[in-house]
Amino acid sequence: MAALRPTDLQKALSGVDYPADREQLRKVAEKNHAPKEITERISHLGKKEFQNPAEVSKAVFNEK
Repeated sequence: MAALRPTDLQKALSGVDYPADREQLRKVAEKNHAPKEITERISHLGKKEFQNPAEVSKAVFNEK
């Protein structure tokens, strides 16, 4: 699979109302038919609540 890109994450999280917790993010990503890699990364994020898309992106791409 190609490397995960920030645009992939943006598409996966389209429609999220912030602040949002990990579970809300995962559910929206699944609804948006996100790749499994994205939903798994979201499920394993250390932080429980995110205030905006930038926080999510930082967490997803810095925690591997």
